[in-house]
Amino acid sequence: MSRIESIELYLVQTPLPAPFSPAWVVGGTRSSSAYYLIRLRTDDGVEGFSAFTAMGRERAGIGDFLAHAFLGKDPTDIDHVLEMLRVPGYGGLRNFWIEPAFWDIKGKLAGQPVYRLLGGEPTPLRLYASSGEVKDVGARIDECWARHEEGFSTLKVRVHDFDERVDIRQIQEPAEALRGKLKLAVDCNQAFWHTANGPGPKWDLARAKRFCDAAYEADLAWVEEPLFMEWYDQMAELRAYSRVDVSGGELHTCGFPELKYMVEKRCYDIFQPDAMWTGGISQTLQVAKLVREAGLKFTGHSWSNGIGFAVNMHVLLASGFASEMEYEYPLSPPGWTAEARDSILTEPWRHDRGTLQPPTLPGLGFEIDEAALAHYGRCFFKANRTVRSWMPESLHDLSIPTTPVPREG
Repeated sequence: MSRIESIELYLVQTPLPAPFSPAWVVGGTRSSSAYYLIRLRTDDGVEGFSAFTAMGRERAGIGDFLAHAFLGKDPTDIDHVLEMLRVPGYGGLRNFWIEPAFWDIKGKLAGQPVYRLLGGEPTPLRLYASSGEVKDVGARIDECWARHEEGFSTLKVRVHDFDERVDIRQIQEPAEALRGKLKLAVDCNQAFWHTANGPGPKWDLARAKRFCDAAYEADLAWVEEPLFMEWYDQMAELRAYSRVDVSGGELHTCGFPELKYMVEKRCYDIFQPDAMWTGGISQTLQVAKLVREAGLKFTGHSWSNGIGFAVNMHVLLASGFASEMEYEYPLSPPGWTAEARDSILTEPWRHDRGTLQPPTLPGLGFEIDEAALAHYGRCFFKANRTVRSWMPESLHDLSIPTTPVPREG
């Protein structure tokens, strides 16, 4: 039986090719993609990886717990993994994002992609392009045409204005300009309010209803996150009222219990959990099963990093919804591109005319570019069954490498 022999934790920061202003962060512009990376290694040399969005040094202290919980343990015992990961959650620090690294090992030991291990089929995925920024109407229409020419059939846009008339125009005019060419969806980013840099719009139920009416008239595919994520009763009321599908679910960090409650209340037509936040692969697949039984819809959220994109792809492929639903493909050039998002992978997850072939490699289906990880990452914790090493000085300098990683050839 394989055992966990060593654990390594990294903070990775990779530069973006251009400034990127995410719609969900009012007044914020990013120059890099930052995330934590875990590398597990078994005593027979099999490695498993996972990664989670970083704001700064907020997870620098989790190494000792992980070493105590997992060194010497069976990496294929996912129930035990989840039991251990719940422990720091009782103190407010949820780390279900680590669970996919164990699935990565389990798939590699079995010689299968994770989705096949979970009963999924190698179904080619239809993708929808997911824009990340608010744009004026003219720039949005140009973006719509660009995604249409690249082969996408659906584009999700963003709205985030204090004036609801501006938001409605942002969907109506592009939808009319691309009618019959490209289907639009819209993300309102109201599930949480990121106002650290300044005030942002906060919708109430009445505004959400008016916006859903406008979205229906514009023939949009769905309206995402139109209400605050804890307003369960109001979300259920809106879903029952709306003539266009209402979606959400990406950041419900209580995992399966919370999303189970939301499925039972029918808060959304389309549940879009992100396994990196919503309990890992196992719990998110439990949600998918409930969604199926309730006659609702399920797909994945994937705005994080290339590893998070892979994890949620495996979840969708194993969920039974892969042939029915499109999968989110973040694409917001010039700042947010597949190459920038996936910079420590040997091969980015590139689409082909709006489709993506499922991975064939065992585990989560990617390989780490060690030169890129050494260039962009800082290892701040290492442990094996006899030695633990903290390297806090590696987190002192959070400057982002500005030169590209050296590559052979």
